[in-house]
Amino acid sequence: MKGNEAIAHAVIRYGADGYFGYPITPQSEVLETLSELRPWETTGMVVLQAESEVAAINMVYGGASTGKAVMTSSSSPGVSLKQEGISYLAASELPALILNVMRGGPGLGTIQPSQSDYFQATKGGGHGDYHLIVLAPSTVQEMADFVGLGFDLAFKYRTPSLILADGIVGQMMEKVVLPPQRPRRSEEEVRRQCPWAATGRGTRKHRNVITSLELDSAKMEENNHRFQATYRRIEENEVRFQEYYTDDAEYLIVAFGSVARICLKAIEDAREKGIRIGLLRPITLWPFPYKEISRLAGQVKGVLTVELNAGQMVEDVRLAVEGRVPVTHYGRMGGIVPNPGEVLEALHRDFNVEL
Repeated sequence: MKGNEAIAHAVIRYGADGYFGYPITPQSEVLETLSELRPWETTGMVVLQAESEVAAINMVYGGASTGKAVMTSSSSPGVSLKQEGISYLAASELPALILNVMRGGPGLGTIQPSQSDYFQATKGGGHGDYHLIVLAPSTVQEMADFVGLGFDLAFKYRTPSLILADGIVGQMMEKVVLPPQRPRRSEEEVRRQCPWAATGRGTRKHRNVITSLELDSAKMEENNHRFQATYRRIEENEVRFQEYYTDDAEYLIVAFGSVARICLKAIEDAREKGIRIGLLRPITLWPFPYKEISRLAGQVKGVLTVELNAGQMVEDVRLAVEGRVPVTHYGRMGGIVPNPGEVLEALHRDFNVEL
């Protein structure tokens, strides 16, 4: 099935309570598949097409405030519209799952694939000092797997998780093993697992109130220190990545999502010619695998990042490398996808690697 379809199946099987979204290419199949599967008749899950992206993210804000497992999905221009609500979710310390299937921009751009929302996803996107947990799938299987992982991490740390997929992964079809069906949590389980939730219970003096507003500057600073402490725990415990052929690599490629697959093919072609290149694929774009890239920078002659953008992740790679070896970027924009030969040509151009 398509990556978008796998998302829909996985969110039902997770036992989620609700999905609130709005159609936009190239992720419309999420809402379409949920509508076809009609989970409100089987698990009781709410599926609602909102009147806009802004409405959808605020419905997520409301559902999350009650401790329910809720998600939304969109593509790049739609996620831009959701940024205020995402900031509110982060400031209110609410778990939620967001899917962005990226398309080319800026503006309405193209419906073809892109990775140009990296900055928006990993640097906050909305206003204020906050982070999202950002998972970058490169397969349809990971699209399905990251639904459960994203929800689990969101509830563990009480912060939104974002699955940042590019249009290729959303639209490609692959075999996928779907997770088993989990029952939705009972109201008692929700209250026990989320004692902070606004359930309508309690007294006038002792009732959970969910808000991102704090007019006392000292208390707002205290809130921000708490947020930052959570982010430090996430950075310590949740960095995820994959390495390929790095043990003896003379050069390193860093790429995420579908582009990592293209780069892996380029590396395999190069190794057939005796050229030792390795790949590091960040799975969590935030927290970013700085330490792992720094470690590998100590053994290679240069690092190439390959992205479907003008050069965004390359800034984090340069921070990790700290100037010890050259770091260059190769990217395509406008929905054009590079082939393995272009990746090898970039290595030759930047590092004079003989092909």
